[in-house]
Amino acid sequence: AQQQDVKETAGESDENAQELTQEQKLAQELEKSQEKIKDLENQMLYKAAEFDNYRKRTIKERADLIKNACADVVTSLLPIVDDFERAIDAEKKNASDNASLVEGMELVYKNLMHALTERGLKVIDTKDQDFNTDMHEAIAMVTAPAPELKGKILDCTRKGYMLNDKVLRFAQVVVAQ
Repeated sequence: AQQQDVKETAGESDENAQELTQEQKLAQELEKSQEKIKDLENQMLYKAAEFDNYRKRTIKERADLIKNACADVVTSLLPIVDDFERAIDAEKKNASDNASLVEGMELVYKNLMHALTERGLKVIDTKDQDFNTDMHEAIAMVTAPAPELKGKILDCTRKGYMLNDKVLRFAQVVVAQ
């Protein structure tokens, strides 16, 4: 009878050991599942942030593309603007009886410049400015007539232009050294 009690007690302890191991296995599986859920949540957050950055970047690129879409056309018009300015200056110096021609040329020039300005074109200011390599191209360096003029622009030989705060053409200038 005692042996049977010992066997029953041993059998119960074996069953308890198996139950504990099953409980431990389930606890381990639960822990692994929770870790996997955390990893998947982190991946989801990372992917959501990555997609949001992609969306913002493409919106910005699209806006920049729309904003600067006319840059090629405006750049190709700049030599025509230069020719217009030279023609108007030449006719004014000629002092002939072509006042109406000069007036007509000035009107067309003003309308062209108004249309380009509405599209974001700006003339780069060079008068009494310090030389800036981001906007100016030095084509000549001359001795400064006065010490306070060192590094200043003395003359502009070709106007520079910016389109929406981006340099289209550098201003060609003479700089005092």
